[in-house]
Amino acid sequence: MSSKVCLAQNPEADELLAEDMFALLVGMLLDQQIPMEKAFRGPKDIADRMAGLNVHRIAEADPEEFAAIVAEKPAVHRFPGSMAKRLQTLAQHLIEHYDGDPATIWTRGEPDGKEVLKRLKDLPGFGDQKARIFLALLGKQLGVQPKGWRQAAGAYGEDGSRRSVADVLDKATLAEVRDFKKAAKAAAKTS
Repeated sequence: MSSKVCLAQNPEADELLAEDMFALLVGMLLDQQIPMEKAFRGPKDIADRMAGLNVHRIAEADPEEFAAIVAEKPAVHRFPGSMAKRLQTLAQHLIEHYDGDPATIWTRGEPDGKEVLKRLKDLPGFGDQKARIFLALLGKQLGVQPKGWRQAAGAYGEDGSRRSVADVLDKATLAEVRDFKKAAKAAAKTS
């Protein structure tokens, strides 16, 4: 894939995310309870520690050994043990349902946006919100735009919005997304 992303705010990590859809899914899965940049740098950290990021190697890795890789300092996530299990479960699901090729999620059978959203929500660790954000990321930054993708992504698919990782294009838009989230949190506290 020749797209450019700026999610990890690190050129090498972002290059991996743009070229490897498994890396992008791993980053999205890691994107909880840690800063977005750290989450999306996680696939590169794992790749460096495993001499590459390979869905089959992760799926088949000894769980304790893989957990140790994720926990190696600096840890990939603040909860390395539970996140290692989630990553292995995701890799196993991709092999079982998509022959290890994440792009099949949005290409097999020419699905519309609603179907792609359903498939994303079926991924281990991807709830409704994470699936919608990932669908918006695919559509806005990677040119994966099945019919109805914006509607399926909901507010995350809105053109020009600054609500999620799907809208981060550089440091300035990262700051705008952070401001939006901060304002949304403050509004939720007052209501």
